[in-house]
Amino acid sequence: MNIRSIIDASFHNTQFEHIPLDSQSITYKQYRLRIEPAVLSKIAEEAFVRVSYFLRPGHLRLWAEHLNGKKLSANDRLVLEALLKNALIASEGKLPLCQDTGTATILGWKEESVYTGVDDEAYLSKGVLRAYTGHPLRSSQVGFRSLFDEFDTGNNLPAQVHIEAISDSPAGPEYRFLFIAKGGGSANKTSLFQMTKALLEGEAFESFLREKIAALGTAACPPYRLAVVVGGTSPEENLNILKLGTTELLDQAPYMDEAPQQASVTQREPRWLCRDKYWETKLMNIARESGLGAQFGGSLLALDARVIRLPRHAGSCPVSIGVSCSAHRNMLVKINKEGLWLEKLEQHPLEFLKAQGGHAAQVAEAYQKGVTNRAVKGPEIRTDSASVRKINLDRGMQEALQNLRGAAAGDRLLLSGYLLVARDAAHLKWHEAIQRGEPLPEYLTRYPIYYAGPAATPEGKVIGSFGPTTAQRMDSYGDELMSRGASLITLAKGNRTKAWVSACKTYGGFYLGTIGGAAALIAEENILESEVLDFPELGMEAVRRIRVQDLLAFVIIDNQGRDLYNPAVKASGR
Repeated sequence: MNIRSIIDASFHNTQFEHIPLDSQSITYKQYRLRIEPAVLSKIAEEAFVRVSYFLRPGHLRLWAEHLNGKKLSANDRLVLEALLKNALIASEGKLPLCQDTGTATILGWKEESVYTGVDDEAYLSKGVLRAYTGHPLRSSQVGFRSLFDEFDTGNNLPAQVHIEAISDSPAGPEYRFLFIAKGGGSANKTSLFQMTKALLEGEAFESFLREKIAALGTAACPPYRLAVVVGGTSPEENLNILKLGTTELLDQAPYMDEAPQQASVTQREPRWLCRDKYWETKLMNIARESGLGAQFGGSLLALDARVIRLPRHAGSCPVSIGVSCSAHRNMLVKINKEGLWLEKLEQHPLEFLKAQGGHAAQVAEAYQKGVTNRAVKGPEIRTDSASVRKINLDRGMQEALQNLRGAAAGDRLLLSGYLLVARDAAHLKWHEAIQRGEPLPEYLTRYPIYYAGPAATPEGKVIGSFGPTTAQRMDSYGDELMSRGASLITLAKGNRTKAWVSACKTYGGFYLGTIGGAAALIAEENILESEVLDFPELGMEAVRRIRVQDLLAFVIIDNQGRDLYNPAVKASGR
């Protein structure tokens, strides 16, 4: 079964909705399908707007099934509740699912008898431009003036566009697309390893997977859709298949034991692409046993897994690992003689979750009641209120540190008061100021730092979708900032390096984590004020001051250097 057949099967098994167009937008004559260029812009805009607010029903169903099960840790359950409520808020069409509305990636399969008469990439990019500038999404793309000098492009361009020419299908010419909005956090977890045949035996491969799954950490907002690809005639082909594998597009590939038997030795025709059911089950067990859970310890690091095998050069064995995060944003589109068809995403998650029953239905009903009464706030905290420490941030850094003393890795907190918002670009500017011998801004020693970059602010909202970014990107600045009284309390997602752990122990600092993937929820229910303080030219990376109320956080690293993600801490039950 080749990749064309697998993609055909995926499109065949997808539910689409017909989108009405002007009668001249798509014409079919003499076995030739002509598509007006404006249609390309329309579908790109529509696709990236839709995936920013709505999820596939299958993704919601997986969350509901796990939440309705009985094997989750309290923290796993808490994260799933937050993700479901986040999806409900996003479906109102104002706050996107995630603050990182992603790199706009478009993969196309254009059959020979499809005609547009233009540069398709240019017209698709026009649609991307309209999506990211005409809606409250985030511009995350950075251009460059020189090797080191960068700037925010302000419109999320350039997009990544790849269009492949293929032969006509028997049913008539068709133009197919896969639209992917992938955030930097999950993209950064893509890894390629140039291995050898020595890896291709059970014990070695299992050991390899255990090491790499542990290294994934939680910074990309689990629970993940995991994919592993073994083989490929080049590393580029391997990574291309990995990309498709994380989007579900290759789910119709045959399993090893279901595929036709390999041809005779004389014919030398290997299987082209297969999944391995045994190792997918094994991979899920490895993820479960990692103890990382859905961000704060537990068993739900992964929702599902795909292990894909490809042929390879005898001297090369590329192996890649990648994830799709909780904001699983993918959408199929097709254009044929019957018109324009968009994949059906779940635009009514409230009723969908009610139909799933169990605790998922309870989350939906509680949300509906909260919308009606304007009373229910945040995910339910399933623990005695006395065990959740409330931290007032308005009385200065030293008093906040005093209130945190005694809190240990794994403890839950509710934060209220002012926070500084800053990430990569601002930290570099502070580093450069230190190198020039200049004092740091006064605000750095007054407020804890929340690493984040919000989406554009919708009309009537305090701020756009707002969630934590990956903490480890700021770790190289730890000692120089903490030694100057800054960054003694930081808030983000994922693990940190040993250097940051050591700095916390040396200077009495704390690193706190909050739920990744709940950006609409945090913006809607926890942020009361927002203002830009510094570096407005950095766009979404400008320094802000926000005021929060009852923002749920976990102690990840305490002032004794204890780390929630350290195996010894997890084993202690914290």
